[in-house]
Amino acid sequence: MSRRHRAEKRPVLPDPKFKDTVVSKFMSCLMFDGKRSVAEKIVYGAFDRIQEKSGNEPVKVFHDALENVRPHLEVRSRRVGGATYQVPVEVRAERAQALAIRWLIDSSRKRGENTMMDRLSGELMDAANNRGNAVKKREDTHKMAEANRAFSHYRW
Repeated sequence: MSRRHRAEKRPVLPDPKFKDTVVSKFMSCLMFDGKRSVAEKIVYGAFDRIQEKSGNEPVKVFHDALENVRPHLEVRSRRVGGATYQVPVEVRAERAQALAIRWLIDSSRKRGENTMMDRLSGELMDAANNRGNAVKKREDTHKMAEANRAFSHYRW
């Protein structure tokens, strides 16, 4: 890791179909072994299933799901005088988006449907309706931060 200056953020190119950078970032996180075409098929297939099942605009459902999963608070370990405290801190917008994407992908991979398209579309629709494992993960994170609010004066 360079000590001179922070690594500069590379611009993310928008996806070819919807011209959305967040969808492109989501595909990159979903991708295995650099197989972008497979990730595109999965995401666009899931969006088609969302269009069929709900009749809503799939990109809007996707953004609603991300908004519902995005955490506002998290706990960070802070060592003070030999004791380790879980200190609640606010989450930066960039990290909140990355966590939401990661949680959506993880929870959709753990679902029971047959294909990844079905799993992803089901998880996105659940998250857009404020239910599902990804939303539960956010609730657990907020509960942990709320429970450790007494240590918030150790924030740095």
